[in-house]
Amino acid sequence: MTLPPDLTRRRALQLLATAGPAAAASTALRAQPATTRAPLQIVGPWEIAGLSPASSGHVFTRMQITETLMNASDDGMPLPGLAERWRVSDDGLAWHFTLRAAARFHDSTAVTAAAVVRGLQAARVAPALLSQAPIRSVEAEGAAVVIRLTQPYGALPALLAHSSTMVLAPVSYAADGAVRSIVGSGPYRVASMAPPQHVEAVVFDGYDGPPPAIERVRYLAAGRSETRALMAEGGQADLAYGLDPASLVRLRKRGQVRVDTVTLPRTVILKVNAGLPALKDVRVRQALSLAIDRPGIAKALLRDPELAATQLFPPTMKAWHHSALPPLKQDPDAAARLLAEAGWRRAPDGLRDASGQPLRLSLRTFPDRPELPLIASALQEQWRQAGIAVQVSIGNSGDIPLGHRDGSLQLGLAARNYATVPDPTGTLMQDFGTSGGDWGAMGWRSDAVARALAELSRGTSSAERAAALRTQVTAVLQAELPVIPVTWYRQQVAVGRRLEGVSLDPLERSYRLTAMRWAA
Repeated sequence: MTLPPDLTRRRALQLLATAGPAAAASTALRAQPATTRAPLQIVGPWEIAGLSPASSGHVFTRMQITETLMNASDDGMPLPGLAERWRVSDDGLAWHFTLRAAARFHDSTAVTAAAVVRGLQAARVAPALLSQAPIRSVEAEGAAVVIRLTQPYGALPALLAHSSTMVLAPVSYAADGAVRSIVGSGPYRVASMAPPQHVEAVVFDGYDGPPPAIERVRYLAAGRSETRALMAEGGQADLAYGLDPASLVRLRKRGQVRVDTVTLPRTVILKVNAGLPALKDVRVRQALSLAIDRPGIAKALLRDPELAATQLFPPTMKAWHHSALPPLKQDPDAAARLLAEAGWRRAPDGLRDASGQPLRLSLRTFPDRPELPLIASALQEQWRQAGIAVQVSIGNSGDIPLGHRDGSLQLGLAARNYATVPDPTGTLMQDFGTSGGDWGAMGWRSDAVARALAELSRGTSSAERAAALRTQVTAVLQAELPVIPVTWYRQQVAVGRRLEGVSLDPLERSYRLTAMRWAA
């Protein structure tokens, strides 16, 4: 929805009243008794897609309802989680994780090594990230969890910080092993939940760390970015994630809330089905890239020219950003030349091959990240000018991995977080391994990249050798473009006036609720 500059508060609330569940939640928030402080309200675009850790673990770890064995610092270094300390054997094949002795689940039972083992065993099922690790066994030995490997794997602590490895109490599981409830061990426990849109949490009195200052927290999934912005502006949300550029401009101009920003290890990418006859030729993929006006998209749509992607990894990913790479740029003449070399000749109605077949492609994207449909429209026009007809389909985020698995995807536009695991190696192995990945390569493989990532994952290389391997990976991805970078990414969050102590997690693992407090 586009809002006129003179939108009144009354009109904003009328719009909220038509916004479905978001409006219902905001009404409930306003209806709190005057003597009771309303819960902290978080609103974002991400639905609760069931209770499985692999599908919705990020919701519960971000709200600090559940914990993982390991945590990570802002730069990805391992930190204690449920494991207060850890060690690895000299041969790198056995990792011992000692649990916090006083940790308790929300049903007041102790967090035992056996409970952790159960969760990790479930998290090893492919395609979950932990399935990438060369694990021989996961066992409980007293108060420790012991993971034995078939070969050294230095990235293991990073995988154990991923939300899909969150630890649940035994009572959380049904007889068939399915998760039936979320009983975690974090400083907050579930008070109520209505998937896919709502979860409310309250302080867990049995937590073995400092008690949070804020006692109740709600998360609401609201699909429209305009609705999320209006909720923040109208005081119905304390934290609003996933805001569109136009709403951000309005929020900053009016000054009723502040906007906090953090650069993420996330890139807006074009996933390419390189198995298609037309896209198998690297010259066509390079031409698609050369037709893109990245600075124009970053400036006009994201209102931030610095976000134009010159390569896959942003400068903030210092170990992976390769400053010597020739930057991605727009060059329509070079694009036309490559297409002609690949056999695509310009016809009055667009490009056609030697047999007269037109170059027509379909692109899937989704509105969870509100800038994606806008970028898709810009790409469609820029490719039209290059003679490439592209049909844009806006659906659900699951349409892209589904299209990968059934082979129907041609192009997919998404925002990929390369630090889903704090060490990007794990995510890159998932995306660019020999079989590709839901959010990575499709119909493309590079044995050199797979070997380099496998060596990096072992963590046994010298610093110089590891740097050379990372350079090799970035150079191949830049040259062959199994995914095409478009822009880098900043997380921008509207923060209400009644909150203090807000900080944004660049790895998107936590909302950091325990650091927040109510303003005096």
